[in-house]
This record gives sequence, structure tokens and C-alpha cells, in this order.
Amino acid sequence: MGRKKLIVIGGGAAGFFGAINAAEKNPNLDVTILEGSRRLLTKVKISGGGRCNVTHSCFNPRDLVKNYPRGEKELLGPFSRFQPEDTIAWYESRGVKLKTEQDGRMFPTTDNSDTIVKCLLSAAQKNDIQIKKGMLVKSVVFKDNHQFLVQTRDGEFIGDYLLLATGSSPIGYAIAKKLGHEIIEPVPSLFTFQIKSPLIDELMGLSFPEAELSMVPHHADPQPKKKFKPFSFKGPVLITHWGLSGPAVLKLSAWGARELAASNYKASLTINWVNISNKIIFEKILERKNNLPKQSPRTRTLDPLPKRFWLRLLDVVGVDESSCWSDMSHQKIQDLSNLITHTNLDIQGKGEFKEEFVTCGGVNLKEVDFRSMASKINPNLYFAGEILNTDGITGGFNFQNAWTTSYIAAVHLSTLQK
Repeated sequence: MGRKKLIVIGGGAAGFFGAINAAEKNPNLDVTILEGSRRLLTKVKISGGGRCNVTHSCFNPRDLVKNYPRGEKELLGPFSRFQPEDTIAWYESRGVKLKTEQDGRMFPTTDNSDTIVKCLLSAAQKNDIQIKKGMLVKSVVFKDNHQFLVQTRDGEFIGDYLLLATGSSPIGYAIAKKLGHEIIEPVPSLFTFQIKSPLIDELMGLSFPEAELSMVPHHADPQPKKKFKPFSFKGPVLITHWGLSGPAVLKLSAWGARELAASNYKASLTINWVNISNKIIFEKILERKNNLPKQSPRTRTLDPLPKRFWLRLLDVVGVDESSCWSDMSHQKIQDLSNLITHTNLDIQGKGEFKEEFVTCGGVNLKEVDFRSMASKINPNLYFAGEILNTDGITGGFNFQNAWTTSYIAAVHLSTLQK
């Protein structure tokens, strides 16, 4: 009996990791990676500003799955078998050490994504994996002899097993659909908010380390049958040229991805810029008035607000250069504390988060066996990474999904006819 053949479609993180581990665990398996473009491991190279956010230092599978707006239930089993600790060990066994930053993100100690790219390319070469670039797949047919016929612009490939690791590429969705799978409509996840408001205009670059955000998407139907519950998150927020960004904003966009798409990216946003109660902020401002009656409120900011933002708040509530604290009425103090803890803004659209661009949607999870990552429709077909309707928030979680699902697929492939 000749060697069995595995065809991997997709030359990204999931495709390479699956191919390498399948080849290592079953040396009798003939593995070929087909990549439609001329570039390999593109997202790996640009992730984390060119440093590659490999994974996140979250080592409890039950805590780990909470970072996935879609796939939380399904990924628990796979993460119990291969999680960030295993990713760290895998790379370290190949000479690549990772470091943990304060927010839990993990990068190679070189701070260079080329370290990860070279590691994966080297491992593929060591395991005699054929890598075919520029092989844009035109069609995939599952033949009567239980083999896959993969037709590309430049030739045909026949495989006994097929691993689809095409990320958010429409080609991957089309192949999966042709092979009998339902595709949940892909929509963007992880993006910034477009907001125009006198409160934040021309204040780009200001950051708020501990903000609290709550969002309610608008609805095309003025009286929807099902009202949206607010999505709420705490974390850093950044004012940009076009509106707001930062981890808390990206989390909101991920968890609210479907609802925001349905509302054409229109929503109401409420922000507590300091994550401190209105009562405490009011008392802090009142204390400032009582202790410094003759001082101008514009002299010193109210910590932890940036000075430029504090001045903008004073402008909005009508405190000019000539005012001193003794001029501040209780109503004005209340208006100021309300603005700090309960700013209402309108989200008018989405921006792009180009480096970490992620979609929600893909292959219906009910049609995949997460013990093996095999299709329940065609047991010779496997899925890994973002082609599935699984997606994580920013911070290395999407790469961990790619490493884990492709590894699980590789382990199962290694048990077949060695």
C-alpha cells in the first residue's frame, strides 16, 4: 500500500501547524500545502505590529474559552488537550522562547515575527512537506474512491485527506459549502468605532487605562421582537482620528459583531472614562471646590483624566478661563461628574483593525467533531482555524485557536493507517 496523502489548503498559521504536526506524528503521510497567494504565513508576519502575538498566558481551559465570542463550548475539549502551555513547549522545543507581557500577551523574545515564520518554514522543510505557492484552488471534488481531487489554476492534486485551513478566505467557504457544509455568513469582528463628537474631536492619542463601556446596537425595526441587551466591558480605550479604539472597544466589537452588522454598525455607546462611580467623582470635584475656592478649575486635572480631556470637559459644561472653583454650582459639578461617568456617544460606523482582522462566521460548528476536527459529513475532511465559526478577542487568542484545532486534526490524522 502506497503512502497516504494529506492536502492542506491554506499556507497560514493553522495550515502550517497542522501539516507539520501531521507529518511529524505520521512519517508515512505525504503532506502538501497549497497556498493561493505567493506569500506564506502572512498574518503571522504582521501580527502584533510585526512581533507576532503567538498566544496568551491563560492556562486554564475554562478561563481560556471565555475569550471566544463564538466557539466557547466547542473549544473546551480541544483546549483541554492542547492549550497555551503546550504551544509554549512546542516552540521552545524548536529553539523559540516566548515571553509574557503585562497584559498576558505572549511574543517571541526576539520581538520579531520572522522568528515564528522561520521556525514553521524550517519544520515544514525538515518533514519534507511540499509547499506549493500561487496554487489558487478552483474546485474540490470528493470522488467515488474516497479521494479528493483538488483542481488549481496550475494543475491537479489528489489526496486521501483534506485539511481546510483557509482562514476567512471566500474560497475556503466555497469549498466547504460544495462538500456539503453550511456556512454561517461571515461578518467582521475586532474593529474600531467611527464616532464624531465635539467631546473627542482633535484629541487623538489620549488614552484611558480603566474605562467602562456599554453598547446597545440600533435596530432597523423600531419595535424589534427581541431587544438587544447591552454589551459591557472594562479596559483601555484610545481616542483616534476617526473615533475610539483600544482593547475594550475591540472586545465590544467582537461580542457584538452580529448585532452590529445587523444594525449597519450604528449603536449607542455609554462610557465611564475612569471606571469610578458618579458619587465618588462628584465628591472629588466638590472637595476640590471646597479646598481651592479661588483656583481656576483649569489649573489641574482631576486624576486620572488626561489634562487635555479635562479641559475639554470643562468647555462642554461651560467653565471658561475666568472661572474659579467658587463659581461652580452644584448643578455644574453634577453635570461634570455625569459627563465623566456617563458620556453618551453615537457609533456611526466601523473602522478596520487591519493587522488583526478577524471574521465571525464560517463552517457551522454543529457539523464538526471537535474531538478530531473532522467533518461529520465527510470523515476524510478536516477543519482548522478561522474557517470555522469560532473567533477570539485580541491578545493571541485567535492564533491559539489555530494552533489547537490544527494540532487536534494532526493527532487524529496520525492514527489513520500509519
